[in-house]
Amino acid sequence: MKKTALVILAAGIGSRFGTGIKQLEPVGPSGELIIDYSIHDALEAGFDKVVFIIRKSIDADFRAIIGDRISKICDVAYAYQEMEDLPEGFTVPEGRKKPWGTGQAVLSAKDVIDGPFCVINADDYYGKEGFKKLYKALTEDKEEDGEDIFMAGFVLKNTLSDNGGVTRGICHTDEEGRLVGISETKNIIRTEEGAAAMTDDGLVDLDPESLVSMNMWGFSEEFLADLEKGFPEFLANVPAGNVTAEYLLPTIVDGLLKEGRASVSVLKTDDKWFGVTYQEDKAAVREEFARLVKNGVYPSPLTE
Repeated sequence: MKKTALVILAAGIGSRFGTGIKQLEPVGPSGELIIDYSIHDALEAGFDKVVFIIRKSIDADFRAIIGDRISKICDVAYAYQEMEDLPEGFTVPEGRKKPWGTGQAVLSAKDVIDGPFCVINADDYYGKEGFKKLYKALTEDKEEDGEDIFMAGFVLKNTLSDNGGVTRGICHTDEEGRLVGISETKNIIRTEEGAAAMTDDGLVDLDPESLVSMNMWGFSEEFLADLEKGFPEFLANVPAGNVTAEYLLPTIVDGLLKEGRASVSVLKTDDKWFGVTYQEDKAAVREEFARLVKNGVYPSPLTE
């Protein structure tokens, strides 16, 4: 029986576990990690499998600290994103230090995904609503033509940091909530009016109610074939000497959209996003989780 998987991008977790690794910072009142809350919310929404995308070098530590705990409550699988894992005919260019981005990461999990799936970052808190809406969308009947892709759309004002500017992909949709484009906007800060982007020409006001992408996607299994086909095409077009180019999910989705091969539904969520973008964010994130526990949103400890 096919499972509906939560795919967690965790290959960016460092090989040294402990202080300084933001994905493994305790944030809950009983020492929970952000990743624990995401898994809790996904399972509650109906997802029944967790796929961790990590690097082989951290496999043993990751299983000991996170994976072995989670395997006691649901089906767990692992995939490994490595810089050297390339299609036949391609090699890693001299000077490259990191793997090839979120598209390669999800592609690395193609052998352990056997149904619709949701993709999230390991170090972001998304709230409950996005998981519920994505699960419902992924398990409903699909459209007859084209590929259905879903994206959780967060309200811009709910994704800002009080400690500095952030980059957000501002979504543009049609009357039916279908994505028509994303504007990648840098240095967005909170203001008295709501939100603004810091530019060379000064502050540019933004609509604080705009929907933005926080890399929370819902895909059908067919999307993996698009990733596999597109990766060598991407690599073939990387300019000589470019050692930082990345095969990214938003760019891949945008290409399918422009080719008319997919429709992307933006599913609005009013939940507040948390993340540790800056060192100073840690205290605020802990306070938010303490508030959620106090209000009965989560038990403490989260699991026995």
